[in-house]
Amino acid sequence: MPIITVERKILKRNDEIAAENRRILKQHQVFCLNLLSSPGSGKTSLLEQTIARLKDSLNLAVIEGDVQTDNDARRIAKHNIPVVQIVTNGGCHLEAKLVQDALINFELPQLDILFIENVGNLVCPANYDLGEQKKIVIVSTTEGDDKPSKYPAMFRVAEVMIINKTDLL
Repeated sequence: MPIITVERKILKRNDEIAAENRRILKQHQVFCLNLLSSPGSGKTSLLEQTIARLKDSLNLAVIEGDVQTDNDARRIAKHNIPVVQIVTNGGCHLEAKLVQDALINFELPQLDILFIENVGNLVCPANYDLGEQKKIVIVSTTEGDDKPSKYPAMFRVAEVMIINKTDLL
């Protein structure tokens, strides 16, 4: 019986678009952070607090990823910074092309930091480069202490980890 070996990287096209996104962001000197977490970890609340502290000294923008609603984008918009909503209609992660399509809605030369609030999920987003400079994983104390062992890929790709909701310990 013949065996066919496929040696083409399945996410090759995503990675090419991510590299283009990274080039565009670098060209405009925009620092891009991809925020990753499970649902309910406090990603949006932490982002709101960060925006409140930085918006007077830096030009900020947000890409909001959500499975079904624009609830988080409406919360971010109250801070009077540019925000673009991506609704994945059930998709469990953002992809580089979705981010690329969102970038045209921003005045990139005017921005310092672009936050991507990814879809709440600790599995799929770990595999998708969006063109960001850093991936940040956020976990909350209410989720338990086993997240790194249950979702090792996420914790391998993230350069920063934030432990949130420590007041609930």
